[in-house]
Amino acid sequence: MAAEVNAPASARFGRRSPLEVLRTVFGPVFQLFLFIVGSALALSLIVVLLALMQMGSRPDILTRALTILPQVIIDGLVRGFLFATIALGYTMVYGVLEFINFAHGEIFMVGGIVGAAIGLMLFTSGMLAGVPVLLFVAIVVLAGMVVSGSLAVAVERVAYRPLRGSPRLVPLISAIGVSLVLQDVVRLIVTNTPMGFNARYHTPDFGSPIRLFEIDLGERVVPVIVSPKALVFISVALLMLIGLNYLVNATRLGKAIRATAQDRPTASLMGINVNRIISLTFLIGGALGGAAGALFGLNVGAVNPYMGFIPGLKAFTAAVLGGIGNITGAMVGGVVLGFLEAFVSSYLSLFTNGALSGAAYADIAAFSILILILIFRPSGLLGEATTQKV
Repeated sequence: MAAEVNAPASARFGRRSPLEVLRTVFGPVFQLFLFIVGSALALSLIVVLLALMQMGSRPDILTRALTILPQVIIDGLVRGFLFATIALGYTMVYGVLEFINFAHGEIFMVGGIVGAAIGLMLFTSGMLAGVPVLLFVAIVVLAGMVVSGSLAVAVERVAYRPLRGSPRLVPLISAIGVSLVLQDVVRLIVTNTPMGFNARYHTPDFGSPIRLFEIDLGERVVPVIVSPKALVFISVALLMLIGLNYLVNATRLGKAIRATAQDRPTASLMGINVNRIISLTFLIGGALGGAAGALFGLNVGAVNPYMGFIPGLKAFTAAVLGGIGNITGAMVGGVVLGFLEAFVSSYLSLFTNGALSGAAYADIAAFSILILILIFRPSGLLGEATTQKV
């Protein structure tokens, strides 16, 4: 009672001031920014130290390492936000039901297929060139969110809800089965349409790459560029992350989701429709996965029915790395993993003088991180820093 008397009036009556809402919504974004800067600086320092260790036998290696460093950081950001947007679906479902939805990678894939289908329809009708870029992005993202979110709700209703009272291993096996079914169903559909198995992602002209700055090496000038598609990807992903954080932390629906995550029986006694909240959680997580798939296809230019498997596993790794069940942790884990993969892909070949291909070993780095996290810190980077599950 004393704690209630001493609490602020806004807290006692369940209301929050605008300042508290802003702090709740943008506080994790600031935390994410700190991890972005910290990860980039830490990995850059490791690169410099490795280059200095090899300067005796390779005098130009430090210059070569620093030359590509800004581009590597940009590539790491793009990868990181991809993993973060997919990881949010994992962490939302785990926070409420405490099981891993391994079909989420296929939900992500469906979003990419939907975006490619819209691009193909606009292309074959001759309308694609006249569609404004931002309008096209809005159409494919919203369509991917609607289809993938609806599919996630259907999967929960058919494959997960009947098994809700079963041991955790049972819905996990069901999720793996759903993943395989979705892969083959989508393969059956796309191979019998003009899209084909490896569907090209038709887009309007996004323009030339943006030159951020140049590095003068004396003999030549190395430009640091970023693709307009990558900028769109990062911007939309960041808006989705902020929107989700607001939804979960500053709305009545978010309060109901958090209550369901904390104690389902008690939430039901308080008048919360638990089944509806769980369905909405799958809808939100699936919509985020679908948007990520649409943006991913737009960025890489092609999609196929099996493209969700590896990104889905990496997003799961990112969720575990940040602290599964924690929204901010999913963001942080995705960004850290994206930076790690980008640095391994770009620098492993350089530091081994071509003996090892960085792109071929980036996956090994990602899953090695998963193993190490599970061994030494199962709760993840932020798993003990918050009591909020979703």
